[in-house]
Amino acid sequence: MKNLHFIAAILVTVGLIIPGCTPKSYDCKQPDVFCVGLVTDVGRRDDRAYNQAAWEGIQQAKTSGVTDWVASIETVDARDFEENISVFAKAGYDVIVTVGGAMGDATRTAAKTYPDLYFIGLDQDQSTEQDVSPNLAGLVFPEDQIGYLAGALAALMSNTGQIGAVCASDELPFMKRYGEGFLAGAAYINPEVKVTVIYHNDVGLDKTFVDPEWGAAKTNSLVDSGTDIIFGVGGTTGNNAIVAAVTRGAYGIGADIDQYYTLPAAAPHLYASILKLIAPGIAELIKTARGNQAGTSVFPTGNYLGQIGLSPYHDLDSSIPDAVKLRMTELSPASISGETPTGVSTPYP
Repeated sequence: MKNLHFIAAILVTVGLIIPGCTPKSYDCKQPDVFCVGLVTDVGRRDDRAYNQAAWEGIQQAKTSGVTDWVASIETVDARDFEENISVFAKAGYDVIVTVGGAMGDATRTAAKTYPDLYFIGLDQDQSTEQDVSPNLAGLVFPEDQIGYLAGALAALMSNTGQIGAVCASDELPFMKRYGEGFLAGAAYINPEVKVTVIYHNDVGLDKTFVDPEWGAAKTNSLVDSGTDIIFGVGGTTGNNAIVAAVTRGAYGIGADIDQYYTLPAAAPHLYASILKLIAPGIAELIKTARGNQAGTSVFPTGNYLGQIGLSPYHDLDSSIPDAVKLRMTELSPASISGETPTGVSTPYP
């Protein structure tokens, strides 16, 4: 008997599929109907974060005519990952998009179970070293470059010459990439700037991302010592570091998504966010999957490196000197293309 969490997820899917169509019109088991399903990380689809960005990528693919039908399942409990994925697989969906590193194992298992379907794991390290099936791609991003651009912006805008990053544990390679990239970007702009990067290594990995009190405490200590810009990264730990900085009159820089919208308390003093361009990456991989099915392209197995970008400056746009905007505009493509090496020694495999 299915648990209540799974039933709730099914109801979300049914609610999306029924309106405006007949089951026969969108029978995803038919070879001429190309269907894409999204299984969210725990939480709502419209979360203004990763789930929403993945859904926007699927919608882009649909708008451009790549897909015929799309639907989503909102995961209520992490125990339901495998069952939620199987709903789309059993219904004959061609591509299944899953969100977040916590779903990595379930996605790998499903890809082996359903070798005729395509799987896209957002922010999941699906390197071929992990015996990944050829029908699975992990959409990952260069966190060292995200940190690099954040460090560069912080160094350009600091009035005190002291900037900091408050991060979750660097026992996780991707988290270390953020911090080390931040150091490198700041040094590239101004070798004299004082940069402090703090990692939350004094707790287990189960808590390092969900410790807002620690994030605030470390930020307050940095601000007390003269740090005027904080780059926060790593779940609510990093988020609250940004909020704490703004509360103290300092400034913040966000990561991955546009945190102007997700952290309204920090928005007035948030210079920008360095973005993972999730939607375009998802749309491109869906397009490649359909092309692979038709024999016109090759689906990338293992990790697929997505692009990054810079958010608008929002409320602070008028306070950013034109010279800084120009420098960031010039630096961003160079960092993304690797022309300006970050020097970080833990790249994606």
